[in-house]
Amino acid sequence: MKKLDYNIFLIGFMGAGKSTIAERLHTKYSMEVLEMDQVIEEQEQMPISQIFEERGEEYFRKLETDLLLKLKEKRNLVISCGGGTPLRICNVEAMRESGKIVFLTASPETVFERVRDSHNRPVIEGNKNVPFIASLMEQRREKYEAAADFLVATDGKSAEKICQEIMQLLDNN
Repeated sequence: MKKLDYNIFLIGFMGAGKSTIAERLHTKYSMEVLEMDQVIEEQEQMPISQIFEERGEEYFRKLETDLLLKLKEKRNLVISCGGGTPLRICNVEAMRESGKIVFLTASPETVFERVRDSHNRPVIEGNKNVPFIASLMEQRREKYEAAADFLVATDGKSAEKICQEIMQLLDNN
């Protein structure tokens, strides 16, 4: 497969499958993967939860924006964005400049099943339940939809099927 002359940004709520799909796209299409949260953790030498705790969410959001600005010159990357990344207009603008934005969706129940045993998600730690997740998803939905070039539902689908859908959407546009 030919290298893409743009990047693919995967956005969506935590547990929507961004990391899993990024890894599958890497394997299947030889794309380089960048996990934004992981890069930020390495850069700051501390987990996201500690960044939130010690420096605050605003500091973390600025780190996300700085990282996106650095990626504008790159191509053929699949970037797994943190759940809050598309909430800032400047982040969406930076993503649009170098790629296509794919919004991966999942039901609150699916998200809960996927994140219930995880403790590195500071936004929901202490509120890990379907009603809270549903409420937070609803608060973010409009911004996710406004940012997205494409929307792909992940509920009940294999990673393989989701990747096929993404590549078909990209090929047809």
